[in-house]
Amino acid sequence: MQKNWQKLKLDVALRERFLLREKVTDSVRAFFKSHAFHEVETPLLVARPGAEPYLNLFETTLQLPDGLAKQGYLLTSPEYALKKLLAADFGSIFEICKTFRNQESLGGTHNPEFTILEFYHANANYLDVMDDFEQMMLSICQTLGLDAKHFVYQGRVFDLRSPYLRFSIAELFAKYLGLNADELLDVVALRSKATALGYDLSGLDALSTELAWEELYNQLFLNEIEPKLAEFAQPVIVYDYPAPQAALARKKASDPRFAERFEVYLAGMELGNAFGELIDPIEQKKRLEADLELRRELGKKDQPIDYDFIAALEAGLPECSGMAVGMDRLVMLFADVANIDEVLLFPASQLFD
Repeated sequence: MQKNWQKLKLDVALRERFLLREKVTDSVRAFFKSHAFHEVETPLLVARPGAEPYLNLFETTLQLPDGLAKQGYLLTSPEYALKKLLAADFGSIFEICKTFRNQESLGGTHNPEFTILEFYHANANYLDVMDDFEQMMLSICQTLGLDAKHFVYQGRVFDLRSPYLRFSIAELFAKYLGLNADELLDVVALRSKATALGYDLSGLDALSTELAWEELYNQLFLNEIEPKLAEFAQPVIVYDYPAPQAALARKKASDPRFAERFEVYLAGMELGNAFGELIDPIEQKKRLEADLELRRELGKKDQPIDYDFIAALEAGLPECSGMAVGMDRLVMLFADVANIDEVLLFPASQLFD
């Protein structure tokens, strides 16, 4: 099988697709700088990577000249470092960088090494960040000379103009599964629905109540709701996730069972994940400790808590909201391709063939 660099040598026209990444990235940078965001750089090699229960890490060893060895990790997200800069009064900031997640599939919409845009809007809420993303997408369309009202992707026409469709998680569970907010948060109700839909629930009894709920929630959302989002001819913002699904987001003041988190979907592809940021150090420490317990229950290796991150929260973060956007998926969208390998010069599937 020819690799992408070999295809480029033979097909000059193909270069335009791969050079599209540069145009999209330039447009993203120009958008944020025009809105008074500062671009920053943070480390990719870290000692404390975060304790997200379901992420698998790339581990390495830092060898010092004196023979001392230290455990290191490739970053899954620059979130902690960026929040430390927020605590240092940097104001609104963004970063475009590589991130790494192990045990990812190759091709499709995944690559173990991928490019992320992460931005934090100081003195703003998560509704403001929804607007930021919508306006950024319009800016990219303008840069590329595309009609946002009649945007074509994979043979379908989408309207990328603001505002996007917006549904809360509770609305989606009611719409597609007939479960109200109380039932959505109840493990017995979720189990009953999953049983009625014919799910294999063997092994569920061995899990804690919290983990059993999470397993049921994920199965129902991923299989029964997420595919339905692909049917809309507009981007869809899914917001107000159950609190256990948003470890770094603040809880909603009006209903603390839910948290200020949203994701954006288009054509069945998740483009970004955002939080109204939790800035309470005591609450954040409790949640990180709970994540470590969940990692243990899942049989995953313990990860050290980044107490420097907690110190940043104690020093004081401004009210802020942030978002992580998959740049490779954005490029896929604007390049009109369905496989991430078609927008990566050196996809992992060709490096580890």
